Formats: sequence, structure tokens, C-alpha cells
Amino acid sequence: MAERRNKYSPVDPEDKKRISKESLKVAVKILRYLKPYKTPFIIGSVFLLLSSLTTMTFPYFMGKLIDSAKSANALSWMNNTNTMALLLIGILLVQSIMSFFRVYLFATASERAMADVRMSFFDKMLTLGLPFYEQRRVGELTSRSANDVDQLQDMLSATLPEFVRQLVTIVFGISFIFFISTPLTLLMISTFPILVIMAVLYGKFIRKISKDRQDALANSNVVVEETLQNINTVKSFTNENYESTRYRSFMERVVATGVKGAVNRGGFTTFLILGLFGGFVLVIWYGTTLLQQGKIMEGELFSFVLYTGFIGGAVGGLGDLYGRLQKTVGASERIFDILQEEGEFDLQKSPEATVKLNGNIQLNNIKFSYPTRKDITVLNDISITINRGDKIALAGYSGSGKSTIAQLIMQMYTPDSGSIYFDDKPGNTFEKRQLRYNMAVVPQEVLLFGGTIKENIAYGKPNATDDEIIEAAKKANAWQFIAQFPEQLHTVVGERGVKLSGGQRQRIAIARAILKDPAILILDEATSSLDSESEKLVQDALEILMENRTTIIIAHRLSTIRNVDTIFVLNNGKIVETGNFEALSKIENGVFNNLLKLQFNES
Repeated sequence: MAERRNKYSPVDPEDKKRISKESLKVAVKILRYLKPYKTPFIIGSVFLLLSSLTTMTFPYFMGKLIDSAKSANALSWMNNTNTMALLLIGILLVQSIMSFFRVYLFATASERAMADVRMSFFDKMLTLGLPFYEQRRVGELTSRSANDVDQLQDMLSATLPEFVRQLVTIVFGISFIFFISTPLTLLMISTFPILVIMAVLYGKFIRKISKDRQDALANSNVVVEETLQNINTVKSFTNENYESTRYRSFMERVVATGVKGAVNRGGFTTFLILGLFGGFVLVIWYGTTLLQQGKIMEGELFSFVLYTGFIGGAVGGLGDLYGRLQKTVGASERIFDILQEEGEFDLQKSPEATVKLNGNIQLNNIKFSYPTRKDITVLNDISITINRGDKIALAGYSGSGKSTIAQLIMQMYTPDSGSIYFDDKPGNTFEKRQLRYNMAVVPQEVLLFGGTIKENIAYGKPNATDDEIIEAAKKANAWQFIAQFPEQLHTVVGERGVKLSGGQRQRIAIARAILKDPAILILDEATSSLDSESEKLVQDALEILMENRTTIIIAHRLSTIRNVDTIFVLNNGKIVETGNFEALSKIENGVFNNLLKLQFNES
């Protein structure tokens, strides 16, 4: 699991992946998302090539413009100063127009392609089961869908076009300067290997320092995130100074690595200035010598210097492009690692969940361990029969397996052995969406979506009318407080429902379940953390919700399950007692009896 977290951490040591044949194959897969938009991408590529070629003619004609000033044959268009100036303006105009369309077409293709990638990524995450999420953090997954996809988009819209431009610049630039002066070209090229080798070595060292600073900054951000998420705890323990000191220590590391990086970047810049401009001085000195000897003209020397600058810039940019390509390869591998995960179903091919169950459930000899804790058996030989309309409760000490049974019934996990039947049919013969379509859960801790009350209730039936939503709210004893809000159903509940009290959130969740009208209802003791007034309102709403439904209650407060049909008492993953409330409470030294005594003493 630690390995998984390292692989998906926000500051990933694999951000710059070593490029291999296998990794390139993975990266190329992203191009399949361009297939629906290949027309604008291909046209954009043509404009890119033409724009790059047009740019490479500019230094040549600039040299001709200079030479035209001393030409005796002004009648020739190549030697006419005005004509050459107009030609250069025309080249700039054509190049500008082609650049505009190139940028527009690449942006159109890449934006749409990456939107498809994001949709595929999000759809895949919606279909993945709980075991997948137990091994990843939500922040890591959102980083994949945001940062990594942005990296791929940058590759399609910027890195790839820039690579083509640099390649055209180098190939055609060298061809032009060979045409202008072979001796001068050989001198210029001889300076490149030293510059390139030094740039690569220095660049790796600087990137390592930059990575260290990124790590330090990420660690400091973790402190901020943890502190703000637990701000109530921080204030309760008056640990503001402690958190400030902790954050300051991380920031000192950020500053130290940042200053170290700045010093080395400054040294690298000094090297580049000396190397590049030293090379220019050498080339111009030799060019001036050739000029004095009449072996080259002033305009040709000027064109040569411009081409040298273009080529030098292109070669210098290849290192950065390679680094960006490394990031793209790493990003594509991480994205496809998730896209290739096996989901519970295919969201695009899966039919609408319309199968209606009666509510009969049978668990036969269930044995189960969580995927992340295979060495610990959570349930051992569990057999339970629940008939349509039955109200059963699961009781037991914390960690005895109550919630796990509910999770298995909802098909969130698959038993290691044994079987679960719904209406006398094996659970694995149903698609999981079909089964969950017939279930609703009211959890102990309700977390609402950040929209309106209406949107949260309608989550149980997205196409519900306002009248249906209001009716569900009334049955859940929620309409009385909703009606008091100025915006009523359109009241925004805030992130996770923070603007509502615990009791109000519970009643919204109950209204949502009522609107769904499920055959099977799972209650995770929705009243255990409420005050007496809220508990009475919620309990009354639950009584309405449980009518004519198969109900499974995960019991925390045993007083709330007096009227259920059957109570199954669990201990160490096994059912040790079965019966109604009265019968179980009379078993001397029984688990249920001891639980009652503990709760009675606590109250």
C-alpha cells in the first residue's frame, strides 16, 4: 500500500519518467483520443509546418535586404531594397496568419480530446469499487484528473508543435548556413557539443534541486491542509503556536532549497551567456575575417548570424522539451494505470438499473476479509435469512462486523466464500447497479452535496417533481424547517451540508431515501449522535420510511431496536445470539445482555 501511495503522491518521484519503448507505447495511446478531432489537428500540423518553413526564410531575405543597399543592379527584384522590405512584411503577415490558425486548431483538438480523457477518467472512477479507493487517497486521484491531464494537453498543444518547430529550425537552419558559408558553418557547429553536454549535465543538477524544493513545498502544504481540516481540534487544544512553528520549519526548508536553486540557476545562466555569446563572438570574428577577404557579403554574414541564433535557441530548447516529454510519459502511464483498472461495470454499456426486487435476502456461510487486510477474518460463517418486509438489526461490539454485512449486501465487496441471494437468485447474476437501484442507505454521519436542499433530496430520484420532493420532505419531518428558510427548497446547504444541523441533515437523507422508494433499506443508526428533540423527529420519520420495506439496522443504541423482528448479535465475526429484544435481554451473561448493561451504565 505504501508503494501505491508513493506512485500516486502529489509530488511524484516518477514525474519525469525515463523514456523507454514501453513507456512511449503507453504515451502514444493518448493519441487515440485525438481520432475524432483528427481533421483540425492535421490541418493545424500543416499550418505549423508551413509557418516554421516561412520563418526560416526570414533571415535569408533579411540578408538580401542589407545586400540590396550596395547592389549596382537595382532593377533585379532581389536587389531592390523596397521590394525586399515589402517581401519581408509579406512573410511576417503570412507567418502571423498561419500561426493564428495553428494555435486555434491545435487548441480546439487538444481541448476536446482532453475533455474526453477527463470524462473517461471520471467515468472509470465512478465504476471502481471500494477496494480501489481503500488503496488511494482522493487528493491523489484528483491530482491525476487535473495535473496529469493538463500535462498531456500541454504536450498536444505546446510540446509537440514546439518540437516540430525546433526540428524544422535545426534541419533547415543548418542547410541554409551550409549554403551561405561552409567554413563558417563548420566552426559554428564545432562549438555545439560542449554547450549541449554542459547544458544537459547542469540541467539535471538544477532539476534535482527544483524537485527538492517542490517536495519541501508539498510537505508544507500538507501541514496547511491538515491544520485547516482540523482547525476545531487545533483551537480546542490551543496549539496555534505549535502549528505555526511546525509550518515555519517546513518553510525554512523551502527557502533553503529555493536559494540553493537560485544560486545554481544563476551559475547556469552565467555559463549560457558566456558559452552562447562567446560562440557568437567567435563566429562573427571569423565571419568578419571572411568578409575582409571577400569570401562572404555583409548580408550573408548577417543572415548567418541570425540563423545561428535560431539554431542555438532550438538546440538549447531541446533539453527542456525532453524534460516535458518525460513528464508527459509519466503522466500518461499514471492515467492509463487507472483507466485500465477493472470496474464494477461499464458506464457506457451498462443498461439503466430498472430491475425491481421484492426484498428477500439470504446470506449463506459468508466468510470475508477486507482486501487490504487479508490476514484478518472479519466475518466467519455468517448465515442470515431476511424475508420481504422484515425489520432486522445487527448488534455487537465495535469491530464485530455489523457494517461489513451491510456493505456485502450492497455488493460493495465480494465475499471470500459463501453466497448472497436476492429473491432466491444469486447476487452475482445481477449487475451491481441493478441491486443497488433497489437499496437506500441512511448513514450515521450524513454528508450532503454542496448544492441546494432540492438537489440533495432529488438525488434519490433525479427526475422527481417538486410535489414529490415536498411530499418526501413532509414524510421525513423535514418540510417544517425547510419551509422556514427564505429560499425553501432552493436553500444552499454548503459544503457537506455544513449550514444545516445534524438532525436537519439526517432528515434530508431520510427524505432522499423515501423519494427513492427502495425495496431494501439500510439504517446505520441514524439517531445515535442527535439530541433528544432531533432524535424524536428523525425516529418518527424513520418509522414512516421503514413501512413495508426490508430493513437492516446497524444498531448502536440498543433502545432503538426494541420493535424489530429479529436481532442478530455478532462477536468476533460470528453470529452468537439470535432473537427479539425481550428474549435476548434475558440471556444471563449473553453478549446482548452485556451490551445493554454497558449502555445503561453509560446513560
